[in-house]
This record gives sequence, C-alpha cells and structure tokens, in this order.
Amino acid sequence: MTVKRSSAAGVCWTLLMGCVFAAHAVTFEVTDGNSTCIKADLNASFSITYNTTNGTSAARFALPSAAAEGNGSSCGGAGVPPELLVSFGAGHALTLLFSRDRRLYRVANISLQYNLSDTSTFPQSSSTVLMTVMTNATEISARLNSTYRCVSSSTVSLSAEVNLTFSDVRMEAYMSGANLSTDESVCSADQTVTTAAPTQSPRTTTAPSPVPPPAPERGNYTLTNRNGTACLLALMGLQLNITHRSKSLNQMVSEVVNLQPNRTTASGSCGFTVATLVLTEDLTNLTFTFTLNSTTQKYYLSAVNVSAFWPDMTDRFVEGNGSLNFLQCSVGRSYMCSAEQTLSIVPSFSINTFRLQLQPFNVTASRFSAVEECRVDQENMLIPIIVGVALAGLVLIVLIAYLIGRKRTHAGYQTI
Repeated sequence: MTVKRSSAAGVCWTLLMGCVFAAHAVTFEVTDGNSTCIKADLNASFSITYNTTNGTSAARFALPSAAAEGNGSSCGGAGVPPELLVSFGAGHALTLLFSRDRRLYRVANISLQYNLSDTSTFPQSSSTVLMTVMTNATEISARLNSTYRCVSSSTVSLSAEVNLTFSDVRMEAYMSGANLSTDESVCSADQTVTTAAPTQSPRTTTAPSPVPPPAPERGNYTLTNRNGTACLLALMGLQLNITHRSKSLNQMVSEVVNLQPNRTTASGSCGFTVATLVLTEDLTNLTFTFTLNSTTQKYYLSAVNVSAFWPDMTDRFVEGNGSLNFLQCSVGRSYMCSAEQTLSIVPSFSINTFRLQLQPFNVTASRFSAVEECRVDQENMLIPIIVGVALAGLVLIVLIAYLIGRKRTHAGYQTI
C-alpha cells in the first residue's frame, strides 16, 4: 500500500511556531498496487485550545506541505473501510475514514492526534501527552464515481477544544480510475440558491398546521467488529422533529420527518464502555452515543448529535446534547420499548422512537439478549391486568350479593 503526496503550493513549516500563515491544498493519493482508491486535495487548518503554565492558549496552524502519509493509510477490503492517514510535525496525524452504500460514499469518521510535547506548536504547554479527538458527525458525502468538491470553508468540531476547518477541497474515494472524476458532487455550501423577486406586495401568511407523517418503518441497523461479528444491534423506527426557519414561509416551523431505512446507512464503532451508532440518510446525519457505567452495570444513551439540511431549511441545522440519560438498561440484556417514546434532545430537536429494541454492548451470537422492557410498556401491560382484576372483583361481589339475596328470600317462607 503506498500513498503519493504533492503540494499545490508551499506552506512554511515555521507557521507552526507562530508566524502568520495561509493554508494551501496538499494532494494525497492512496494506492493498492497499480490501483488508486483515494485521492484528495486537502486544504485544512486547525485551532486547538490547550492548557499552559499560565492558563490557556490557542494554537492555530495549517496542514503543511511537508505532511506525509502514515502507516494507517489503506484501500481497505474484507470489511475494512478505506482510510487516509496524514502525518505531520512532531507526532501529529489527521485520519479520514470512509464508508459507502449503493449510492453514496462519505467520510464516516475524522480523527486528529496531536502531541502536546511539541513545544514549537504548543509553547509552554503544561502537558506532554498525546491527545486524540474524533467525530462521526461529518457532512462530507458524494455520489459514487464522482468527486466531492467544496470551495467554501466548513468547520468540524472534533471536541470542545479542537476545531478543524476545510476549504477548497476536492476528493474522491472508492475510485474506479487513477484520476478524479469529472462528475462532481458539489457541497451544499457551494450551491447558490436564487429566489425570484416578488411581483406584488408581500402578504402576511399563516403557516398551515403540519400533517404528521405515518409511523416510520422499522429499520434494522447492525455494527460488526473487524472479525465480522455483530457488536451493536438496533431495531427501531425513527421520526425526527426539528424546529427551523422555513425558506418558503420565512418563519419558524416544526417539521416532522421519518428516517427511511432503505435509504439509511449505519456506521460507527464498538468499545468496551462507549459505542457509537451513526445513521446517514442523504443530507441527514444522526449520531447516537451509548455509555456503559461499570459501577452500576447499566448502559444508557448518553449523547445524540444531528446535522440536517432539508429542502425547506434556510440554514443547515446542527444540534446535539452530550449529557443525556435515556434508554437505561442492564448490561447483558437488550432494551425494548414497543410504545412510542419521545426523546427530547434540545428545545428545537426531539426524536420519536417506535418499536425499539437495541443492544450496544455484550452482543453474543449476533442476537439480542433477554429483554428488559421500558416503563411505558410495563405500565401498558399493568393497566389491562388492573382492569381485569377489578372486573373479576366486581363480578365476585355481584355473585355474593345475589347468593345472599336468594338465601334471605327462602328464609321468608314457613312450611304449613
């Protein structure tokens, strides 16, 4: 496996030591034998906040022309996705991990490793550890056999302290030839939206009451380890409720959209205490993070992130919450909730779940473990039982009253 690198323009490495810089595209090509699988013109800059001996400081630098391929770059195969790993400076590395379905390919994960012991990049750092941050919430996707192009700048938050900004990017994965395709998938930020001028005075309109869609189809989402065994199982219908500004009405509206399993791809990762499930459907990216509490031996949904750009949205909708405690279940069991549930993530975003069953940890034989039902299902089962017991009691009372009445009637007659 080899990676070829060239630079569209030189970038001074001393920029990492604090001088003013202008980022330039650096070209990378990942090959397997004579076949090229990934080609990318990357123009990237980084902003990292770190602790110093006197407080905090911010390191800002661009991906230098001296960046080189790392040993992790690969065309993948046998269930392993393609990966572009770029090494630069004193122990820094940027990794792009790709995935695909029948129509699209995408950057499924971006991670950055940075070395705080690099004093030229992080002067007066109070730590010397090697840090790694990552995100699955990326917007880089394109049609198969087309080149992803995005001239506009877009910033990806890898953590609260680390931001990565791409601009003037041209890239293709799962390539069918040695050169970038002439067919381009242009990012939404580069797509110009033209609005026809009004021909008459504007009138005040009232937004029609949205018609709720039918219950969503139940999707089957499975993640596997490198050895091909299932490590996360999820069966669920999902409905997204997002409040955003409407282009057509020029006002805030609440839009409810079903996630369609036949157009949704699943990716993510399985860990010992953290598992991530990423669902991507066209221009909607939904990330679930599950956390295992080793003390209580319970797992739960700890974070949800969404990125969407639906046709009637004026701007891309990006929200998330990393301090949730939903869908709690004992380790070694699967969580089930047949009833509809509403998960309130933030005031402008909630998720309705239907016929949900999931298990993000301790999956064996690619099957769900014994079920632990949600409280709503337990209450729904309890109500018929209570009603049945009450009815049986009522029947018993009527029967006893009837028998007592008959006994008193017979006692009122004497034999002559």
